Amino acid sequence: MYFLYSVLSAAGVLLLSPYFLIKGLRQKKYLRNLPERFAWQFPPGLDSARTRAQRTIWIHAVSVGEVLAAVPLASALAARFPGRRLVVSTTTATGQALARERLKSAEAVFYFPLDWRGPVRRALGAVRPEIVILLETEIWPNFLRETRRAKVPVAVVNGRISNRSLARFSRALRISGGLLRRFLRRVLNDAELFVMQSEQDAARLVELGAQPGRVVVAGNMKYDVARPESNPLVEWLEGELSSTQGMKRDPVLVAGSVIAGEEALVLEALAAVGRQWPGALLVMAPRKPERFEAAAALIEQSGRRLVRRSTLNFADAAGTRGRHGVLDCAPGEQGSVLLLDTIGELAAVYRVADVVFVGGSLEPAGGHNPLEPAVFGKAPVFGGSMENFRDIAAGLLRAEAAVEVRSGAELGAAWIALLSDRERRERMGRAARELVERNRGATEVTVERIAALLAEVRKFEPGFEPAHS
Repeated sequence: MYFLYSVLSAAGVLLLSPYFLIKGLRQKKYLRNLPERFAWQFPPGLDSARTRAQRTIWIHAVSVGEVLAAVPLASALAARFPGRRLVVSTTTATGQALARERLKSAEAVFYFPLDWRGPVRRALGAVRPEIVILLETEIWPNFLRETRRAKVPVAVVNGRISNRSLARFSRALRISGGLLRRFLRRVLNDAELFVMQSEQDAARLVELGAQPGRVVVAGNMKYDVARPESNPLVEWLEGELSSTQGMKRDPVLVAGSVIAGEEALVLEALAAVGRQWPGALLVMAPRKPERFEAAAALIEQSGRRLVRRSTLNFADAAGTRGRHGVLDCAPGEQGSVLLLDTIGELAAVYRVADVVFVGGSLEPAGGHNPLEPAVFGKAPVFGGSMENFRDIAAGLLRAEAAVEVRSGAELGAAWIALLSDRERRERMGRAARELVERNRGATEVTVERIAALLAEVRKFEPGFEPAHS
């Protein structure tokens, strides 16, 4: 079955190779990280004598959402195990960029190997991990098989099984009969520990074949997110806002993690807001860098002034004020759109927002993290596709700390309603922040589980002596 899986996955890569080649040549993606994906090359210092001599914790976080969840975990692990080396892998380029920026405790950041025996073995040989920690139910059959053979324990943390994933698994299991079920059970139980977000996620994992004794519930580590540090963009925007003190200023709208198909909907909502607040500033942050140019074109077509974050120079902040400031609007002129064509600045920008929209939710993409604005006391507005944050979104809605919409028109109406009622907006923002505070603590539980797993593994090492109190 492993051979069949490897053949099918290789065939899939081969069939998609023209797409990846074209994207790689046009956008300089994929091709650049191939040496690391095949484990032929690693960042300087990763494959070194020091690596071989020191115990190493390997964290894998696929993309941006998982990296954000890994931030408090990495900090907690570094504090709990100061003598161990921490390395982080990602799958996507955006996740890689964010990991390099946010995960300061990591000594190396690299790309996760392709799930074939050769790349996996080379990666394990280079990193030599004491333990591997996979964020959010990443199931790679060959990787899990090779870590078991190498006697490297794997912990899957902050795990979840979405409705969509469960439906796909269930359909595949029905079609294949018992063959795939046996294979999946074997793959799942190559991991030593599953720390799941909820009882429902745990039950679903056991239903798919994980041994109940390996599955525990700790809550969602995303609630442990810290308020992002300020950055030059936020400080500049706050300076622009403070210059309007004593005058009635137009609102700041932040649309974060917007995906293809949503840019036009957000601009439609902005147009509705603009009929009451003509000078409203929209900060639009596309989820993926490849959407920067398309989003810029849509903004220009809307007739609004486009300001690219990448063109702003804060060395002379005073020079960007006045007629060139993004918050200034001449009589009869529409407000500006600040396109956040950078990576890693969005989370802090929510601080200056009057109202927000969390993208990936008006299109069927599963949604993105609504807790990023919530930590600043901003009530998130999101669409109906929030499967990736199912419990968080439901909790926010139950607490009357968020608004769900179904279209660009509904988004505009929700923004207008919140902007028109400051008391309601602030009440919902407080409820959102309180929800975050009440649900913190999953990271601490997860670290304790990881520590217990490491202690159990060390019992079987030659020369091990238990600590005496």
